[in-house]
Amino acid sequence: MRRLLLNRAGATAAILGVALLLGGCTPQVSGAPPAADHTPQAPRPTLMPQAPPAAPPVPLAGLDDRVEQAAAQAADVGAQIEAAVLDRQTGQLAAHGANTPFPIASVVKLFIADDLLLRESQGDIELSAADRQSLDTMLRSSDDSAAQMFWDRSGQNAVIDRIVARYGLTGTTAPYNGHWDVTQSTAGDLVRYYDMLLAGTGGLPREQADTIIGNIARFTPTGNDGYPQRFGIPDGLYAEPVAVKQGWFCCWNGGNQLHVSTGLIGPDRRYVMAISSLDPTDAATAREHITEAVKTVFPGGTV
Repeated sequence: MRRLLLNRAGATAAILGVALLLGGCTPQVSGAPPAADHTPQAPRPTLMPQAPPAAPPVPLAGLDDRVEQAAAQAADVGAQIEAAVLDRQTGQLAAHGANTPFPIASVVKLFIADDLLLRESQGDIELSAADRQSLDTMLRSSDDSAAQMFWDRSGQNAVIDRIVARYGLTGTTAPYNGHWDVTQSTAGDLVRYYDMLLAGTGGLPREQADTIIGNIARFTPTGNDGYPQRFGIPDGLYAEPVAVKQGWFCCWNGGNQLHVSTGLIGPDRRYVMAISSLDPTDAATAREHITEAVKTVFPGGTV
């Protein structure tokens, strides 16, 4: 009996030892497992393809030849033209007789308006509502009475002297007889004037320059005197928006009809043109000749 009891005790001890052993082998883990990171991640930026750089502006091909062709065709019908075309983006200048002086007739109204608006911006003078209306009519419809009023009030030839000094116009001179319509200039000087007016390098502030440009963009089909104003640039460049100041009178150097067409071409005012014609024919034919010259320079009525 005692032996049996000992064997049972041993068996019990063995079972307890195995249990303890198994319990001691259980892995012990301290702390909780790391939580999963559910923070939303910003999307990676998509790299867009870069646009190629804009192509540099290109000069007009054949422009010089077409200007010379226009002069030759005019000469064939007895007319003498001087012309200049400036590309304000490339600096390309195509011209025939660019430095030959001619009377600019009512184109001088640009200079009268420029001088007047600068002196007003500097506080030297005041312009009434009636003055401003006269200024608009002078530029849009080439009103001579308004031009004469401002010419007299501004010192007559002194107007031209001040414009020449500010814009560096080497071929422009005040009228020999004090009459504004025989102020002399050149095609080269006129495109230079427009270019500097747009750039603001002639001294006229932007607001005042816009007054001039806005008015000549609204030119009327006929002048205050009933004369047609669409000769030259407007009818020659019929497919382009233009802003022009025209001039005309008869007669110069005998019985020659004088026509001058100047202005800005295109929606971005990239091109500037000035063209004059002395023509021994009648007024209507002379207008046709100068318009045909513009069409030769710009075939199809566009740049």
